[in-house]
Amino acid sequence: MNSSIGSQNPKSESSNIVTLNVGGELFQTTQQTLTLAGPNSILSNLFSSSNSNANIPFFDRDPQLFSIILSFLRTGNLLSKSKEFNLHDLIVESQFYGIEHLLINSLSNPSQFNPLNLQKSMLLPLNGRDIPSAISTTSIGSVHVAHGSKVTSFDWSLTRKSTILTQFVAIDSLLALSPDKAAAGATDFSGLQIIDLEKGFVKENLNWVNSTRSSSTVQAIGSSNEHLFTCFESGRRNSNAIVVYDLLGDFRPVIEIARNEIYGAEFDCTTIPATKLNWISSYNLLMASGSHSGPTGVLGSIKLWDVRSGNSIWEMKETVDCFADVSVSSSSSCMFKVGINSGEVFFLDLRKLTPESEWVCLGNRAKLINAKKEGLGCKVECNGSNVFVSKGGNLELWSEVLVNSSRSGENVVEDRVFKKTLMGRAKDMNGNRITNLRFGGNKMFVTRKDEQLIEVWKGSNEGL
Repeated sequence: MNSSIGSQNPKSESSNIVTLNVGGELFQTTQQTLTLAGPNSILSNLFSSSNSNANIPFFDRDPQLFSIILSFLRTGNLLSKSKEFNLHDLIVESQFYGIEHLLINSLSNPSQFNPLNLQKSMLLPLNGRDIPSAISTTSIGSVHVAHGSKVTSFDWSLTRKSTILTQFVAIDSLLALSPDKAAAGATDFSGLQIIDLEKGFVKENLNWVNSTRSSSTVQAIGSSNEHLFTCFESGRRNSNAIVVYDLLGDFRPVIEIARNEIYGAEFDCTTIPATKLNWISSYNLLMASGSHSGPTGVLGSIKLWDVRSGNSIWEMKETVDCFADVSVSSSSSCMFKVGINSGEVFFLDLRKLTPESEWVCLGNRAKLINAKKEGLGCKVECNGSNVFVSKGGNLELWSEVLVNSSRSGENVVEDRVFKKTLMGRAKDMNGNRITNLRFGGNKMFVTRKDEQLIEVWKGSNEGL
């Protein structure tokens, strides 16, 4: 901040009106308004009791952009004329004044996510020729994309992009730990790497010591608020385990669970390594799922693990219509899958889970007979209580509807009703097969087979 000499007191004893000089233009506001900038902002700290007799503060910044900033502090919303300015310029100004956190909360708040109003709004380009293999997001809407041996990161506003070259030939698993840090692994390269995406170097290289002392490749990564979960498989593919690391400390291993040692013909679906790890926060349980394609079809296993004790508390063997993909909604206490043969959506109520629990079909039950891998490649991901399912290049939204307990009919199961909605406009549909679905801030990110671009879906009535 630069100061100029002036004669006017910014605050008199009888008023809290303050005056600022920004780029040669004078602005008047109140101390209460500037305090809304937060304790770490240079604006809220201008008029403390220690400098009450200071001269008019001078900022050598753009006054037009400051008018947007000041109006934003007054109302909590960006003026309509802010659309005339480049969003990146507004972000730079918000960083200078120390209020970027307020801008993030206004423009990328997860509470603003409206699944019924989403439509494809922009495309994010990648460097090079490699297509995305994995993507991961943060709660504020920044996104990391693995493509080939590279990771490209977009900030929360999607206006700033950076790309680093990793030590992997290709990356199969990626998990955002923060806007500038991620965990990455590969199925053909040993170790889990914690990468500083801003500086482009490996902070930690985590490995699993298996019984054969061979390499340990990564099959899946997940996390809770406290722990990082990684499913490793030995290079000889005869052993696997899930290692739980301390996410808040120095990534030290806390416990090893789900260890399998495979000898000869003893292989069955219970020894399949997990290829997806979902943390169920409302139950403090880890869901681990994996499948394997063999001569008799696709077999799979889903287990729920108590990480504190290291014990499996529930298991389901998938032998008939195995999942093409499976996910959990912690807020609605449900597990969802897409059947690989039928292509239909199923659910399990976690509140009534027993060893005898069976999937409940939400779609066309008649398709369960003689179906032939209609669900191959389908994806299912939960965001809050909303369930998103990809069918080829199209997207379905499944939402629970509250009804009277006396109602009965199709898709009504023990008072739980799920309604299907097709997403997007006509021009958003029927593209290449969807390969990834992720959610961050108030946006949804989509990748498609053989396409280098990242689709960004957000509300049609949103501003910048």
